[in-house]
Amino acid sequence: MNPFDLTGRRAVITGARRGIGLAMADALAAAGADIVAVSAHLEPTGSEVEKRVRGHGRSFTGYQADFTDRDEVAALADRLEYDGRPVDILVNNAGTIKRAPAAAHSDEYWDEVIAVNLSAQFILSREVGRRMVDRGHGKIIFTASLLSFQGGINVPGYTAAKSGLVGLTRALANEWAGRGVNVNAIAPGYIATDNTQALRDDQARNAAILDRIPAGRWGRADDLAGAVVFLASSASDYIHGSVIPVDGGWLGR
Repeated sequence: MNPFDLTGRRAVITGARRGIGLAMADALAAAGADIVAVSAHLEPTGSEVEKRVRGHGRSFTGYQADFTDRDEVAALADRLEYDGRPVDILVNNAGTIKRAPAAAHSDEYWDEVIAVNLSAQFILSREVGRRMVDRGHGKIIFTASLLSFQGGINVPGYTAAKSGLVGLTRALANEWAGRGVNVNAIAPGYIATDNTQALRDDQARNAAILDRIPAGRWGRADDLAGAVVFLASSASDYIHGSVIPVDGGWLGR
């Protein structure tokens, strides 16, 4: 048997409209999973993620959700449970970033980043995870960050949220590992997405980042494909509370 085969499993990916989430949905569908994509601005039909999933011959469902609204996140969890099939895999990837020096980082910036990147992740994981525990199986994967381990520059809210996700990963794993639910995280390095466009446009910052990456290049969204399929599959059944960096060697430097 192929331990990486996800045929028959249902995977939910938040923040799946573009970037890392899109690549993760594509990879999970290629491995055989049926996909539920969630994003605040997901198109009702014809989205890129829908095209890719259906191109792999997998079923697709798309939902919009505002991850700053706790009630909407809880309602999403209910919808996922009662629309026909249980959730086997939950990839908590939705996120946002606000850049400003700490002394000028507004309450509004802080509240939005913490709500989307941390609070919504907990609420959705709690609601979906409770049902996974009841069934005795499930995979939950968080998208952490290099800034789960480092302080960063001009992103105090993002750093706090991503650091919190690593703690949440371990806390949930401690409670649920013995109940058949794996909770782990992936920490992407510097990936060429919309969130990092400002860094790549800054010539000095771009050069400094590239100089620090042993692999010598920015990551691509599809560099996350192997890690997400591994953590979603039975190949990772004895892995709990771990954080896998996909960073071109940055943390090893």
